[in-house]
Amino acid sequence: MKKKSLVLTFLFLILLVGCSKSTPETESTNNYNYTFTDDLGNNITLTKKVENVVSLYGSYSQVWLLAGGNLIGVTDDVFERDLGVPADTTIVGSTKTANVELILSLNPDLVLLNPTIGEQVEVGKTLQESGIPCAFFDEEVFDDYLNMLKIATDLTEKPENYQEYGLAVKERINQILANTPSAEGKEILLLRAYSSGVKARDNQNMTGHMLDDFKTINITSKYPSLLEDLSLENIIVEDPDYIFVTTMGDSDAAIASLQSMIESDPAWKQLTAVKEGRLIILPKDLFHYKPNDKWDKAYEYLAEVFNQ
Repeated sequence: MKKKSLVLTFLFLILLVGCSKSTPETESTNNYNYTFTDDLGNNITLTKKVENVVSLYGSYSQVWLLAGGNLIGVTDDVFERDLGVPADTTIVGSTKTANVELILSLNPDLVLLNPTIGEQVEVGKTLQESGIPCAFFDEEVFDDYLNMLKIATDLTEKPENYQEYGLAVKERINQILANTPSAEGKEILLLRAYSSGVKARDNQNMTGHMLDDFKTINITSKYPSLLEDLSLENIIVEDPDYIFVTTMGDSDAAIASLQSMIESDPAWKQLTAVKEGRLIILPKDLFHYKPNDKWDKAYEYLAEVFNQ
């Protein structure tokens, strides 16, 4: 009888120990806490693990997928660009006309927004008032992308994706820049073509920042007035080594607009960059849309131009 009592006591102790080990895991789950600052300066604290996300910008949907996350709602541009989002993902509107009621019905753990789109700032306010966590990201340079990817992979708990799609890409970019000394000091003119016309751009944009990383000289830094009036007289004076063109909207219509401008004044054809084939129309997927894990491909494209 005494032996049986000892056995029962021993089994009771085992059960007691087992129960005490499970308690910290439950407490740990309930005490989830991740804090970060978004690009509007909002301090965001998440007390629940992020599993289901709504993204109101195609490029950010792609970043979340690269981080290994799950999307339950996206804008229609992700399917126009074929960004690899599952076909059954709910479309919550466009980047400028998001359906707030539909987003609320999905009850996401987090919504990703772009602060440069005024309509999304207003949507964010409404969602926050309804208790939905929102984060604004402004991806204009590679480091912006790297910061967003770091936060995303922290949330998905997949640091290996940050290494593969972030740090490894950064290493390749640094190598590309180091291997392209031929670009330094070259004068460039950066243009953006629309179906309705052509405008000069400075370095305060994605492509301009990349060209600045190659240490080129944008002639708009000497003639800021070009940003308002594309004066051919000033362009002829500088005679830039390269003219780079990005397109907005319908690319075919934008290129037609550019060609019309050049044909309308023979002086354009006397520019060295035009005569020697250094007027470069940049691919839209790398220089208009955010390249994300292909940022190194964008730098590589420019390096090949400068190294010819």
